[in-house]
Amino acid sequence: MRRFLLYFLVLAAFSMTAATSLAQTDKDMRQREIRVGVMLPLHDINGDGKRMVEYYRGVLMACDSLKLNGVSTNICAWNLAEDGDISEVLSDPRAADRDLIIGPLYTKQVKTLGDFAKAHDIRLLIPFSVSSTEVYDNGNIFQVYQNGNTLNESYVYHFYQRFKDYHTIVVDCNDSTSTKGGFTSALRRKLEQESNVYSITNLKSSESMFRKCFSTSQPNVVVLNTSRSAELSVAFAKLNGLVTSYPQIQVAMFGYPEWLQYTRSHLDNFYKFDVYVPSTYYMDPLSARTARLKQKYRWNFHQDMQNYPQRFAAAGFDHAYFFIRGLHLYGKKFSGAAGVVGYTPVQSPLHFERIGNGGMQNRATMLVHYMKEGRIETINYF
Repeated sequence: MRRFLLYFLVLAAFSMTAATSLAQTDKDMRQREIRVGVMLPLHDINGDGKRMVEYYRGVLMACDSLKLNGVSTNICAWNLAEDGDISEVLSDPRAADRDLIIGPLYTKQVKTLGDFAKAHDIRLLIPFSVSSTEVYDNGNIFQVYQNGNTLNESYVYHFYQRFKDYHTIVVDCNDSTSTKGGFTSALRRKLEQESNVYSITNLKSSESMFRKCFSTSQPNVVVLNTSRSAELSVAFAKLNGLVTSYPQIQVAMFGYPEWLQYTRSHLDNFYKFDVYVPSTYYMDPLSARTARLKQKYRWNFHQDMQNYPQRFAAAGFDHAYFFIRGLHLYGKKFSGAAGVVGYTPVQSPLHFERIGNGGMQNRATMLVHYMKEGRIETINYF
């Protein structure tokens, strides 16, 4: 059943060939088709499999779009499940013939697949896993996701660049389960290093005590120490009361990527309080390109994308288009640097930099800005 699903996706979706001759291996990939391997859990047994099937469909859609622009691809796909035998997958002669392998999903499989890619000089694109440290030692790895510490450093830097003339208020939300302490601690250290005065208050503070933390002589930016929706609702209630009583107080907010899940519940307040959400992905729901991608997905697969803040088909489309076009243009010299491909992502910006003597790490981040006039802008950092 799993094998049938894979062949159906490859053959029925776009009728792409899944085999090639090893005799072509040494030919410059810029003068031939780009050979791509996908090694992900491609099944319908659980959520991981269903999400990765959608991601893989996005890869196929990118190949279809590239074909219209004169770039040929050759796709092989393997169902590399969490409990799968990776040695069996890698024993397939077609695996060693790839120019690019996308996978794996699970960290425990990264070293084995990374060693294989290095031995055969294959570019390995790791689309989601962040826990492995193989990227620091393996020059063939391209890692899309950044770990939490790296992201916190990036978000703190961009926060300070944008809000250094604001008065910062950090709000303790009494959430013992919060994972945002690393960010707020790093932010406070940065403000102290720059001699920027900031205030600390509590979500349970009285209205008068809450009010005393806000400046009337400069704009204010509010940072919560949790990403949960319940506490965000309470914070918006307090802020609405504050600006009703003191309309001269200017307020912006700096949030977390999780807030993108709450737009239906909080959209009006996002606009009202000039909310900035840091993220590594965002798909504009009003964009014509978004509409076309969703429509094309529906036409090809007779269903809609799964309703996650990050659309996995869009991620697969962006990753595959960027890398396949890059390999077509530059061959083995492709570095993934910003601007070299000439591709504007639908959802997931990519800008890779080498880590020491190791592989390449994506450094792209963005701020999704909900503007007071009811518009959304994305501020990209490459």
